[in-house]
Amino acid sequence: MQRCRKGSVFGAKIVWILSILCAAMTAHGIEEPAFTVQQSWEQEKIEIRDYAPRVMAVTEMAERENDGFRVLAGYIFGGNAREQEIAMTAPVQQTMSGPAEMAFMMPSEYAFDALPEPNDKRVAFRQAPAYTAAVIRFSGWATAEKADEHWQKLRGFLISEGIEIAGEPTLNQYNPPWTLPFLRRNEIIVPVKGDSAAEESSEAELS
Repeated sequence: MQRCRKGSVFGAKIVWILSILCAAMTAHGIEEPAFTVQQSWEQEKIEIRDYAPRVMAVTEMAERENDGFRVLAGYIFGGNAREQEIAMTAPVQQTMSGPAEMAFMMPSEYAFDALPEPNDKRVAFRQAPAYTAAVIRFSGWATAEKADEHWQKLRGFLISEGIEIAGEPTLNQYNPPWTLPFLRRNEIIVPVKGDSAAEESSEAELS
């Protein structure tokens, strides 16, 4: 019994160490969207952020989300007119309502008109303007049920704070598939009216 217990503790430590190493290795050098935090509610894991403009590669998702991922991954891994590899970024973005789409942010070094033409015509590009967004983060596997649960929590919070929603939510996943659930970072991001968020922030500072 004693030996079994020691083995279990040792095994748990190994899993923990490998998990931390995996997270550090996969996060290193991965570009993410540039933003500044306008306001934060740490207990609720909610923030209001101002995002900088960026270029997105977008594709429609079929019945399986892996199909959309494969189309976009094919493009950045050399499936383009220049056979050029493009650095992976985070997060992988998915729509939560309306047309089912998946998007990768293109590295900031690329202007919209400087990207190589995709071989797969299912890949399109969009110039995303600067915007203000509300964000709620959570860990674990981002199932449809869990994503919707956190979207409803974020939506209710914004309504209670008088912050006006100005678009549709997206699910954003920052980690590769092999990342352990408790180390995963997921976010629901929804555009909000910048004026309403700024007014709420000013009132909080004055109170």
